Formats: sequence, C-alpha cells, structure tokens
Amino acid sequence: MMTGKSAPRRLSIFGSTGSIGQNTLNVVDHLGGREKFEISVLTGNGNVELLARQAKSSGARLAVTANDRHYESLKSELSGSGIAVASGKSGLMEAADREADWVMAAIVGTAGLAPTLAAARRGADIALANKECLVSAGDLFIKAIHQGGGRLLPVDSEHNAIFQVLEENQRHAIERVVLTASGGPFRTASLKEMADVTVETARAHPNWSMGLKISIDSASMFNKALEMIEARHLFGLTPEQIEVIIHPQSIIHSMVGYTDGSVLAQLGAPDMRTAIGYALSFPRRPNLPIERLDFARLARLDFEAPDELRFPALRLARLAMTRGGVQGAVLNGAKEVALEAFIEGRLPFLAMAEITERVMDDLAGLPPATTMDDVFAADRQARQRAADLMKLAIAG
Repeated sequence: MMTGKSAPRRLSIFGSTGSIGQNTLNVVDHLGGREKFEISVLTGNGNVELLARQAKSSGARLAVTANDRHYESLKSELSGSGIAVASGKSGLMEAADREADWVMAAIVGTAGLAPTLAAARRGADIALANKECLVSAGDLFIKAIHQGGGRLLPVDSEHNAIFQVLEENQRHAIERVVLTASGGPFRTASLKEMADVTVETARAHPNWSMGLKISIDSASMFNKALEMIEARHLFGLTPEQIEVIIHPQSIIHSMVGYTDGSVLAQLGAPDMRTAIGYALSFPRRPNLPIERLDFARLARLDFEAPDELRFPALRLARLAMTRGGVQGAVLNGAKEVALEAFIEGRLPFLAMAEITERVMDDLAGLPPATTMDDVFAADRQARQRAADLMKLAIAG
C-alpha cells in the first residue's frame, strides 16, 4: 500500500536572531528545510531586519519582536509577505500559544520565562537554551513539563552532553556529573589582573562566539554557576553530585560518573549545532556538517580545578542550591544588574560577585515560589536591592 509523505514537523524558535537561533535555522536548513519542517513562529528583539529576512526565507507563519517600539518597522519589513506580525509581551505569549511540536527556547533573560513556561504547559517539546527557566523557576518549570507531557531537551552544550551519556536505566548508579568549563579569557589571570578587567577583554572568549552578556558571564564563570543550578533541576541531582572542572580545549563537553567507577564523556568540536541537532532529531542522531575530531592532531586534553577565590560565582551557585527556594532567582536578578553596571563602567569586574552575594544574603528569607508571580517578585526585589547597594557604594 502506498503511503504519502509525512507532514512537516512544526517548529517555533524563540530568540531566532541570537546565535542559538541562527544556528538552529542553519541546522533546520541542513536537515531538510521546508520539506521537513514548518516554521510556526520566529521571535527576536531589536534586529528587525534580520528577523524579517529569517521569516521570509523560512516561511514562518508569525514573526514577533519582543520590543513594542519595533512593531511598525517589522510590519513594514514584512508587508505583502503574508506573515503575521506581533510584538511585546502579548506577542510572545501569542507565539507560545501557537501550535508547534518543538520549541527552541533561546530568549535571553527573564523575558523568556513566561512564553517558555506557556509552551511547556501546552505540551510542546522544549529545546532549552534559556538558563533562567531553570535557574529562577526550576521547580515550577519541571512541573509544567510533566503536566504538559512534552520532553525537555537541553541545548546548552554541557547539559546536552550529560543528556547524551546519562543512561536512563542507570539513574540509580549516578554518582556525579562533571560540567566542563573553558576557563574563559581569565583562566590564568591573577586576582590583581582581574581587578582591572575591561568589557573588551571580558568579551573575548577563546573558544566560542557568543553575545556580549553571555561572553562576560563566561569570563566571570557566572554562566557555569547558572549551569550548576540548571543541572540540579534537569537531572534531579543533589548539589553534592555536581562538579566543575576547567578544560581549556572545550572538547569534552561534560561527563557522568557512575558508582562502578566508570565515567562517560561526550566529545566533539566546539560547535553549538551539535547540541541543537541532537535536540531537534532526538532520539535519532542527525548527519551534520560539523568538524570531525582528529585525535592525533588534538594530542592532549588538559584539566584543572577551578579557583573559587578568583571565580566566586561557583560558590554562590552552591549556596543558592543549598538554600533553595527563590535563591536562584535572587542570584540571577542581582547578577543581571551587576552585569549591566559593569558593561556601563559603573562597577569593577570582581564586584559583580560581591554585590550578588550581598543581595543573596539580604534576601535569604524569602519564601519559596508557588507561582510565576512569586518568581518575578523575587527577581524584582533582587534587582532593586542590587541597585540600592551600588548607589550606597558610590555614595560612600
């Protein structure tokens, strides 16, 4: 009996104009483009021209700019294309409500929380590249995934690596997970040298091409701190089971250690398309145009313990996990304010962790979150407290 072609798989890409979003569209094109996939929604922020080009070339049904001020520009760019246009928070929620089998959640920051949570509750498979969903609202987000019945597919290279080598039938035997970190541009810098770090030197990651904020988070290792908290929620771990190791080559993306002494690692060239392709094609592995490892040329892999004196963000992650409740949201909110201040030249590089820790201590008594409103309230309080502390420091 003859059978027709299967219907294209419906995808939504939240944050399509960022590096993760652009790489996702690249993978989609490589794996069949419009013949295999139907793009339901693309969302972006300020890069309206790129968002419009992406929408036209992919045949997206809806394009959303998160900034209401860019609505008219996006509408003009897409005039006559037949592509619907929306903007702002309401536009992002409309995007979340659109039918899609698979959602790439790559909106940076807390702006991605509500639409990603809504898509999870609707039952879509969530390819998660937004750290805040689990850092700030981990318990609520995992509950939404279970209620919706979709799958949670980690896209961060470290969590994707763990996902690939974590054997479901051996969960009882998991002893530890080891998140690898490149060490960033200041892996060998002294505390004195780090005190004088500039935005330009902090954004120069040795292995990855990323946005400004993510690059600076990598340089301070706040990105690794957030990944530790994510790993706890993603894989149901205790804080004691999560380790970090510096691995400057970024070839081993993370490892899982088992109670029999075995350690399983996922290796690959530092290319985000590997993780994206795995999440898009799971449980089958796709054929991707990724550089193949030449072990003879690679020759060596180096490892070293992280220095939590120079990178205190790692200690703050353990503190947040131990305290629980909304401490993840507080850590993230305070860090975001401190990061902005560093970028604007109002705060030294090392002071970002100092401000964050003071805010965490000041707000350690906040109750656990039962709704997203509780998460947003903790985030607001953390941001306000961080701003107040910086004003006091400047005044003093």
